[in-house]
Amino acid sequence: MHRQKLLGFGIAFTFLLGFISCSNDDSNVPLIDDVIIGDIDSIPDPVTPGVKIGDVEFFNPGLVSSDLILVNDASANRAFIMDKQASLWYEWELSNNIGNDVFLLPDARLLASLESDNPRVPFGGKGGRLQFVDKDGNIDWDFIYSTEDAETHHDAELLPNGNVLAMVWAKRTAEDVVAAGSKFDSIIYTEAIIEIDPVTDEIVWEWHDWDHMVQDFDDTKDNFGVVADNPQLIDLNYIPDNGGWPQATGDLTHANGIAYDAVNDVIFLSVNFYSEVWVIDHSTTTEQAAGHSGGNYGKGGDLIYRFGNPETYDNTEGTRLFYSQHFPNPLTGDDQGKMLIFSNGTNRGQSAVYELQFPETFELLTNTDNEPEILWEFTDPDLFAQRVSGAVQLSNGNILITEGDYGFWEVTRDKEVVWKFEGDGFYWRGYSYNRGAPEIGALGLTF
Repeated sequence: MHRQKLLGFGIAFTFLLGFISCSNDDSNVPLIDDVIIGDIDSIPDPVTPGVKIGDVEFFNPGLVSSDLILVNDASANRAFIMDKQASLWYEWELSNNIGNDVFLLPDARLLASLESDNPRVPFGGKGGRLQFVDKDGNIDWDFIYSTEDAETHHDAELLPNGNVLAMVWAKRTAEDVVAAGSKFDSIIYTEAIIEIDPVTDEIVWEWHDWDHMVQDFDDTKDNFGVVADNPQLIDLNYIPDNGGWPQATGDLTHANGIAYDAVNDVIFLSVNFYSEVWVIDHSTTTEQAAGHSGGNYGKGGDLIYRFGNPETYDNTEGTRLFYSQHFPNPLTGDDQGKMLIFSNGTNRGQSAVYELQFPETFELLTNTDNEPEILWEFTDPDLFAQRVSGAVQLSNGNILITEGDYGFWEVTRDKEVVWKFEGDGFYWRGYSYNRGAPEIGALGLTF
């Protein structure tokens, strides 16, 4: 795959040339306030002046957002902030390897999903440790959830009440698996979500997919049923194509991302091996979450919505959209009800980013196309990452795409690629912050 690199003089020349071109050609979109070009005297020096984290290419500088990027580099276990010139502005020292997700809070602390000292579950995205890390690298909270029976992994989410949502691999014995009507006869790991109060370390709420399974393999079991008639339940025996990962043996769903919608009090769970996203009612009690009634949606812990792959519940009316996916990113404010998501396109050699519009009411109907509306999508012959990756909206409306084994793209809503970054890392996600954001100010970075 061809990736053009621009170094040193090439970066500066391309940037200057683009600026001159945009200034002299009335047919181009005029420069706007939120661009990199500005008074360099008002910009503080980066941490490592003149040292670039990677290579950048400006295709249309006048349309490039000046937002900073919080980079999660899992290969180097680094969390740092860079600008569009690939200059390093801030970096945290982490006590343990990145479990995957690290993101910045308004008070300049990080919420980090890290590996424990001795991770017990050997799948990709392993974790076992959650931390709050202040801007000086001090650990404000250190929560270890790592045993042979259950371990946090991949992603975490801070709730408005200050609690933390975390994903958990939950071990099921061979006896449990057979008793549940599975085709498997060996240990598997299923998915759970826990909510932790970081003041007390108490788990105040939890949900388990194991409580919401259906199967049509063994009619002697209580959860036997017609999969197509139960879209709110999870087919225990949906055997997905896991891409041939040798470490995936026993990893039933390989969920890889979590997000929270405060308006609707629901959780989005990206389920990679099922190539879909599950929507779960968070308003339930733990007892209700283990059952099939209660909560704001009246379904307990059953799925209130799902999308991306109707094949998982034998629905022939919907069209499959995902072939593995990462980072369910619900938008807020005027964009409430929309989501950005990265479809890896595993086994297709082509990734894509989608902006989706959810229906006004979450519901799952049989023999019905339940898939959300596609509002916007972007792909490119060079865009392909089989793992990790994601997309966020920038302050100027552009989309920042993380291509995990390459770097970042900035794309306009007209699907024009205006900027690229290529580095040597393995990039879980990139989070964007405009230069006036409280997170940036709390770090002491002023512009």
